[in-house]
This record gives sequence, C-alpha cells and structure tokens, in this order.
Amino acid sequence: MTSKQVKNIFVLGYDEQHKCDLEQLPDVDRFRFHPLLHSNELVYQDNFKVEAKLDKARAVLDSFADQVDGIICHWDFPVNPIGAILAAERGLRYPSLESILKCSHKYWSRVEQKKVIPEATPAFCAVDPFAKNPIEQVTLEYPFWIKPVKGYSSTLGFRVDNEQDFNRAIKMAREKISRIGDEFNYFLDRVDMPAEVADVDGNYLIAEELVGGIEFAPEGHVQNGVCHIHGMFDMVQAENGKSFERVEFPSKAPREVQDRAIETSKKIMKQVGFDNGCFNIEYFWDPDTDRLSIIEINPRMSQSHSYQFEQVNGMSNHEVAVHVAIGDEPLFEQGAGKYKHAAKYFHRIYDIKDGIVSRTPTAEDIERLHREQPDTRVNISIRPGDRLSELVDQDAYSYVIAEILVAGHTVEEMEERYHRAAELLPFKFDPVKAA
Repeated sequence: MTSKQVKNIFVLGYDEQHKCDLEQLPDVDRFRFHPLLHSNELVYQDNFKVEAKLDKARAVLDSFADQVDGIICHWDFPVNPIGAILAAERGLRYPSLESILKCSHKYWSRVEQKKVIPEATPAFCAVDPFAKNPIEQVTLEYPFWIKPVKGYSSTLGFRVDNEQDFNRAIKMAREKISRIGDEFNYFLDRVDMPAEVADVDGNYLIAEELVGGIEFAPEGHVQNGVCHIHGMFDMVQAENGKSFERVEFPSKAPREVQDRAIETSKKIMKQVGFDNGCFNIEYFWDPDTDRLSIIEINPRMSQSHSYQFEQVNGMSNHEVAVHVAIGDEPLFEQGAGKYKHAAKYFHRIYDIKDGIVSRTPTAEDIERLHREQPDTRVNISIRPGDRLSELVDQDAYSYVIAEILVAGHTVEEMEERYHRAAELLPFKFDPVKAA
C-alpha cells in the first residue's frame, strides 16, 4: 500500500451496479467515486457520437475542483478507448490506446497473436463487405466464422457453412456494420497502424477458422509490466451451440490447461504492450486434440465476472481495477465468499423469430424471487412494447431478455436456483401484426 490519502476515482460509464460493487470494497473509505458519464449515455446507443462524449467527459474532469487520481471502466466500446484517451491527457495510469486497439481490433489482434503464439491462433483473413465480390477474399474452407473486426455481444457474428450463409452475413454487415465501424475508425485514426493492418478499418469483417471445445476465460491484470491472473471462468454455450448460456466461476477446465492459458496470456499481453489495466481472454480448449485457441482478447475488467468474484471470493474484481488505477497492489483474496460456485446466466429465448414484448416480470415477481433467493440478482433487458427484432447488440440466433445471477454451494444447487428463478420471472410476447 502507498498513501492513505483519500483518492478520487472517476468511473466511466457509471451506473447503480457500479455503485453497489464499489461500496463493497474492503477499503472503500480510502476512495471517493465519481460518475464520468453514466452507462445509459455511453453503451447500447443507436449513434455513439464518440467525439461529443469525449468532450462531455473532459468537461466533467476539468470542472472537478480536486485532484483526479484515476479512471476506471468495465464497459467495452466505446468506453474503454475513451478512457485511454482521457487518462493519457492527464497522465493517469491506464492502458495505452494503441494497446487497447491491438486487442479489440480483431484482425490486428490476430496479426499480433500469430507473431508470438502461432499455435494458439486460428487461421484468419480480412474481408471487405463492400467489395464487389467479397467471397474472393476468403482464404478459408467452409465452415468458418465471420464477424466485424470490432463488435461485441456477438453482434453480426455468423457461422458460415456455405455461400448462402456468407451472402446473408455480407448483406447484414452492409446494412449495420457502420454503426460501430465508423466510430471505431475515430480511434484508429489516432494511432499509427502498421502497414499490414492499415487498410483494415472498422467496417471490415474477419473470417476465422472454426474452432471449438471447452470455452473458458482467464481474467487478469498487468501492473508495471507484470502480468497476473486473478480468476478463471467457464463460458458455457447454450444448446444451440452458438449463443452463451452462462459465465461460470470457478472454471472446471483441467489445471494444466489453465496453466497453459496463463502462459499464453502473458505472452500476448506483453506483445501488444498492455500495461496498468485489467483484461480477460477467451479460449477454446479441444479435449480431443489438446489444442488451445484464443477466441478474443477483451482489454478491460469484465462486468460479467463481478458478481461471481463477489459470491465466491468475497469481493468483486473492482478491487483489482481500482488499485491498479492508482498504482497500489490489489488486496484480492481467493475463496473467502459465501458460496463455492456462481454464474451469470444470459436468459434467452430461441424459438421466436420476432414479437412484441407484452409482459415482463413485475416488482412483485422480483420481490418474490428475492424472498426465496436473497443472493440472486436479476437485470431485465427488455420492456413492454419492445420489438425483439429491433433490440440492439443481440447475436443472430437468440434474444437476451434478462440476466440472472445465481450462486450455490454446488454446481447442481446453482443450476437449480437458476431454473427456479426463471420460473418466477414471467415474460409474454405477442406476434407482430401484419402491416
């Protein structure tokens, strides 16, 4: 620990859940936390307007009368790169914008991965969806996965088994990729991109070799050039084989495989120059071939891990993010929580192509659940009147209608609590009326 002076930490993309997590820090009296724009101003936007958001955030910091000691965030685009710009302007500890882009630009990331961990890098190629004949750019055999070089929540991500699938993906990309791609280019224009990736801007796609197996993710942080891993999560797929069902902690992947992923993670984070920040990396491990493959690098703390850390370890991963931001050693503990297992479930519907939300759980429904399961949390993602096909940032195969966060002393107890919670949270959808 360094100074006991109270530190002013600005939270980029602040919301009530941030507030609850931060208030649970064991040394919360050492900090004052301040909103630096709220989540509803920054994420899930129809138009991100990055430059306007930056100016608004600068005004908040400039008007603060005391010293700004750190900036933290747990959101992806556009929040994390905004944080890098603001921190650099004020000389605060934060990963550089270039290192963040080397992780989150999926093609650039693959190029960097191939240099140091080729054995864990799936085959890939860039695809310009606006080219006259995009299929000519694909160097992979069917099947493969295609997605934007910048996206999140599996938006515009497709499994491609044939030319018909490919053409469908290209059509969707042409219609929707610029929503994120144009704003991502704002950040790309602020760094010197190497010649090998310079032409692949935010409105490109990346086609990747189809890999599979057990999916898991180490979460860690780099501080003063030293990489640490403070948790390992399983990313459990739904029955459709394309969507996430839950993010579960701790991972059940074999210890040797976890150790290999840790060493691989250290190599790639050093390669991209990532420092003074949190990250998580998603992997596939194929038990049949023993192959370990990187899926993607997320250069930020994961909000999808906070509840699980809290329930199993007794504190959320905000503990790490806050202390790294001010240069302190994190006080993170292992296994000091109330439960042995915890998960964030993405409560989805798979069998409705479209519909209008006519009912969501009421306050009374949620209160009944909390009486039965005091430690279960629920975030409802939709509202009555919403049209499913118009929900933003959904994958191509399902709709997320809620997040249900549950914990248990065993995996079986955790799963039973999730299914019971789903029973107690009624939703209803009406068909879309013909025009």
